[in-house]
Amino acid sequence: MSQSPGARRLGRAVALGLVLCATVATTSATASAGPPRHRTPDLGPHVTVFDPGMPVGDIQATLDATYARQVDAEMGTQRQAFLFKPGSYGTPEQPLQIKVGYYTEIAGLGASPTDVRINGKIEAYNRCLADGGTGNCIALVNFWRMLSNLSLTVNAAGQDGCRSSANFWAVSQAVSMRRLDVGGGGLSLMDYCTAGPQYASGGFIADSRLPATTNGSQQQWLTRNSEIAGWSNAVWNQVFAGVVGAPADATFPDPPYTTLDTTPVSREKPYLYVDGKGRYHVRVPAAQRDSRGVSWANGITPGRSIPIDDFFVARPGDSVRTINSQLARGKHLLLTPGGYDIARGIEVKRADTVVLGLGHATLTAVNGAVPLEVADVPGVVVAGVTIDAGLRESPVLLRVGDRHGRDGGSPSNPTTLSDVYFRVGGPHIGRTNIALEVNSDHVLIDHTWVWRGDHGVEGFTEGVNGDTERWRTNTGRYGAVINGDHVTATGLFVEHFQRYNTVWNGDHGTTILYQNELPYDPPTQADWMNGDVEGWAGYKVGDRVRHHTLHGGGVYVFNQNNPSIHTANGFEVPEAPGVRLHHVMTVNLNAGTIDHVVNGVGEAADTTRVGAPVELPTSMGSCPSRARGHRLRPM
Repeated sequence: MSQSPGARRLGRAVALGLVLCATVATTSATASAGPPRHRTPDLGPHVTVFDPGMPVGDIQATLDATYARQVDAEMGTQRQAFLFKPGSYGTPEQPLQIKVGYYTEIAGLGASPTDVRINGKIEAYNRCLADGGTGNCIALVNFWRMLSNLSLTVNAAGQDGCRSSANFWAVSQAVSMRRLDVGGGGLSLMDYCTAGPQYASGGFIADSRLPATTNGSQQQWLTRNSEIAGWSNAVWNQVFAGVVGAPADATFPDPPYTTLDTTPVSREKPYLYVDGKGRYHVRVPAAQRDSRGVSWANGITPGRSIPIDDFFVARPGDSVRTINSQLARGKHLLLTPGGYDIARGIEVKRADTVVLGLGHATLTAVNGAVPLEVADVPGVVVAGVTIDAGLRESPVLLRVGDRHGRDGGSPSNPTTLSDVYFRVGGPHIGRTNIALEVNSDHVLIDHTWVWRGDHGVEGFTEGVNGDTERWRTNTGRYGAVINGDHVTATGLFVEHFQRYNTVWNGDHGTTILYQNELPYDPPTQADWMNGDVEGWAGYKVGDRVRHHTLHGGGVYVFNQNNPSIHTANGFEVPEAPGVRLHHVMTVNLNAGTIDHVVNGVGEAADTTRVGAPVELPTSMGSCPSRARGHRLRPM
């Protein structure tokens, strides 16, 4: 069911032009399912809590109505969370079949995934962007949705032959699947039931027990701390860390698997749950080292529970002054779904504070503000939040730690970012110098997409798909800048920034799966120069770093605005025995050239080998043999 990898990303060029012309619907709120019960917190109008006593038909109708509004709302403003109280939903005769659109979260409210049981399906399909909704069918822009903390018995009753063959989860970046227990049928990460080309660019799974899984057309994917019954294939870069049943990687790059027996540092994402007395809590899992398999195999996930009364439950429109006052008093922060305009930064100063967003709660910088700042203290957890750049340039969108060297981190209790996403452009004009800056030591980044938009609804016209105007207007110089030591990233996706997409200056850093696309939109080679070097590497490790490890990294090029542009290296790292790159590659997506994989070594990823990964020579193993040592320029 997989396609030839030679053209995986080519459909995106067609798709992006069509997306620019797509009409984005304005959606309205879905009402909560009945009045809140005693002890039920008021989570606002964009959270619907289902009870197992509700008729399946009513639940289905509510979910279908939201999907109809959100299925094409890629750049929309509506946010929605659907939460399921413990119990069973759907029957063999009347399954609950859920389709998940943009900015939608589906989550169980059990202490364990087995407490919420859905008989049916939970799916995301390709979007068909041509020929009246029948052609150019892809999942390349199926972003921003979440699924977590429930059990699913796959039941396709009433679906046609192809649709009944699997539970389809055809998604790309900024989509997470966490704490699932899936049985009764297969899982496919590719939607093979539509017309072609069926491309997809995910993705992330963690803390889940899964049936036989079809990777299909997914270009890259990270599966972490899970159990899988099988995995079908790979395209460019499939990474497994701490996964029971993961395939071996001894024959890389055929297939291109990277497998770590354990995950060196992990912490599962906090989740909302209801106890036996109907009281709401947030479970904050403990950090683990050298872990493997699901966290809930022997009961509730180890960690601590925080009563919902210890949270300030914020809604769009609440002032940042109020939010900061509540944080200063020791409250945690729960951001209900919606958009928050941030003209003065939210400041997290106390150790062990939890900031949890529901339904892709979105913070947008106003007047050049830094929307979120975390002090150099241990144990802070930020999860489920999207951060947008605004019209005036911000210095940074999320800063962790004031500056490197204060050493406020903790190896046993790392500050953790889970499902935290960044956007520069797309739904509106955005400008920032840096998106994510990590200065503290001992920080864990567990799945992030740091995105300078390669398409959007800003109305740009100059250049290919408006790219020349986009380059000059949506300015974002650096995606992720990591200055802290002992920082770990599991699932680091960074795309389209105008200088280094990722700069890693801290020592003893580890990345497990890195995905990068260089910017599509430089108008000329002169616009894409690092001094006298052509272009900026997609992944740069600072010259003074002596210990760094990357497992499974890909840098892709698609210079659609000027296909003659060159980039000297996909990766640049110092020549040091402790710097190890394991299974890294460059890929040409049909425009532009990356001359070398790393430090002047490796063949060119040019248009003579479109879609074919270029890896380091086998003789190099995991350590680059020579380095050019370009020093970073001041930012």
